[in-house]
Amino acid sequence: MAAYLVVDTDLTNPEVYEEYKIKARPIAEKYGGEYLARGGKMVLKETQLWSPKRLVLVRFPTFEQAEKFYDSEEYQAVLPISLNSARRSVVILEGL
Repeated sequence: MAAYLVVDTDLTNPEVYEEYKIKARPIAEKYGGEYLARGGKMVLKETQLWSPKRLVLVRFPTFEQAEKFYDSEEYQAVLPISLNSARRSVVILEGL
């Protein structure tokens, strides 16, 4: 069963964040990740619980692969770039 990595990002330093994007994508792809959306046009219809800023959606073949990606040494080495250039919420969601 597929899994989706959902990331809501509020960029605080867009220039630095570009470096993160370049480095994170090949790592996600190594673990079977496929980017489905990355900061595209968004219309908020209901926001009682959450008001996202910039969404990224990555599909992985399995929940385990998504977790392996996030927990991998390669990704953990790149993650500080994002954490120093954005505020984020990250969810791994089991899906179809």
